[in-house]
Amino acid sequence: MLTGTHEIVVFTGFLLFIILMLSLDLGIINKKSHAFTFREALLWTIFWVGLAIGFYLLIRFFGNEMHGIRNKADIQLLVDHYHHPINIINSDLPKAIADYNRNLSLEYLTGYLIEYSLSVDNIFVIIMIFLSFNIEHRYYHRVLFWGILGAIVMRFLFIFVASALIERFEWILMVFGVILVYLGVKLGWEFFSGKTAEKIDTHHHPVVKFISRFFSVTREKTGQRFWIREKGKIFITPLLIVLIIIEFSDVLFAVDSVPAVFSVTRDPLIVFFSNISAVLGLRALFFLVMNVMNRFRFLKLGLACLLSFIGVKMVFQLNISTNHSLGIIIGILSVFVLLSMIFPDKKSEV
Repeated sequence: MLTGTHEIVVFTGFLLFIILMLSLDLGIINKKSHAFTFREALLWTIFWVGLAIGFYLLIRFFGNEMHGIRNKADIQLLVDHYHHPINIINSDLPKAIADYNRNLSLEYLTGYLIEYSLSVDNIFVIIMIFLSFNIEHRYYHRVLFWGILGAIVMRFLFIFVASALIERFEWILMVFGVILVYLGVKLGWEFFSGKTAEKIDTHHHPVVKFISRFFSVTREKTGQRFWIREKGKIFITPLLIVLIIIEFSDVLFAVDSVPAVFSVTRDPLIVFFSNISAVLGLRALFFLVMNVMNRFRFLKLGLACLLSFIGVKMVFQLNISTNHSLGIIIGILSVFVLLSMIFPDKKSEV
């Protein structure tokens, strides 16, 4: 939990930065609703990834300021508390800080890569939600923008509650590991069985049925509005229903992505920063994936292997360094992306 002044200041600064970037995004840069082109999506993806790399460099050189480290004893306390895989016993203070920062930045980068990779599977589901409700492409960005705001709040609650539970009941990590192995096997089965995301029944979806019990829903096209008022009565629009379903889906996906990052680091700030950095780039990645989604046929199998590896690591408490974890994760993703390029799906070839 956040107890120190440095931690609260850093966390508050990060939240203010998020608010600033999202305000610029919707309020100025993308004020007018429009469909993203492939070029726009690529440039925005590069921008958000660039910000994540910039944050990695910030942690690499100033990570010790995050927890207000003053001496070696402070570093050792954090190493013991969060189980960082480094040894500073025979190091002087400058080297101990350098080793600590280097490991912390790699934990952030590894967590970011895990979350960003797993977001791809979430994107396939979101695409089917938009298609099922016949939402116009130009409104996708607006829905995803507000969806990200909700995701940030939900991830905050999930991460810090999970962190508090792990501190008190360390065996919960093994439970998370079992869940990840199950999800990995499930993804692998879906790949080999040829199962793909199906269109949603817009009338019988549980979220739609629940909302309809309490609110009046209009089926008419209402532009980018989430609700309208007619004859003194408020009606919610399909756009708001889509937003709520996406939020519900994100909560389900957080069940695998957040525990996966806890396999890399137990520092809740690093888990939160890496998670949210990836979530911020989700919209750009969404539009990018929409254009190339059929070109990486083996990616789902790669994500299955990724989840299984992380789950096994957590269940058996394998002592794998951050360097090696990052290398294994990059290796898994690279192999299956490469396989997709060597053996492309003939249906996607033009």
